[in-house]
Amino acid sequence: MMKFTIKRIELAMLLAFAFTALWGAASTQKQEDLADKMIRLHVIARSDSDADQAVKLLVRDNVLAFTQGLMKGVSGVDAAEKTIESHLPDIQRIANATLAESGCGYTAKAEVKVTEFPEKTYDSFALPGGKYLALRVLLGEAEGRNWWCVVYPPLCTASAVAWEDTAEKAGLSAEEIALMKRENTHYEIRFRVVELWQKLRIYMGK
Repeated sequence: MMKFTIKRIELAMLLAFAFTALWGAASTQKQEDLADKMIRLHVIARSDSDADQAVKLLVRDNVLAFTQGLMKGVSGVDAAEKTIESHLPDIQRIANATLAESGCGYTAKAEVKVTEFPEKTYDSFALPGGKYLALRVLLGEAEGRNWWCVVYPPLCTASAVAWEDTAEKAGLSAEEIALMKRENTHYEIRFRVVELWQKLRIYMGK
C-alpha cells in the first residue's frame, strides 16, 4: 500500500511538472513572439537625484517626439530597427541638447541593444518580462532609475483607446493584443509563469 501511495504521489508530481513545463514553454514562446514584433525605449538616468530624474523625463519626451515622427509610415519591426539605427546620431544629439539646455555637465549615449526587461503594467496595456530589442538612451553614468515603454509600435504615444489599433497595424496578432490587455484576468498568471519558467531555464543551464 505504501509503495502504491508513493507511486501515486510521484506520478502526480511528474504530471504537475510536465503541465508546468508545457505551459511555461508555451507562455515563454508567446512572450518571445511578442518581443520579436517590438522595440522598447529605455531611458536610464545618471543617478537617482531629483535633478537627474527630472531631466531623464525631459529626454524621454524629446526622444519620443522625434521617434514618433520616424515611425510614421514604417511597417514591420525590421524596418523600424533600421530606421532607428540610421538615426541614432540624431537621437543622441537630441538627448545631449536636452541635457545642455538643462545645465547638465554630462552627455548621453544612444544605442540599439537586446535588453532584459521586467514585467511592466501601463495605463492601458501590460507586457511580460523577457528580452526585447531596445533603443537605449544612457545619461551620464546611467546608474539611476530608468524609464521604459515601446517605441515600435509607437504604443507610448498612442492614446489609451487607440493602442490596440496601433498594435494591430504593426502586425501584432489578436492573441498577442489580448495577452497585453489589462482586463484580461489571465495575463498576470501567464506573466508570472513566463518569469518562473525563465528562472528555471537559467537554473537548469539552458
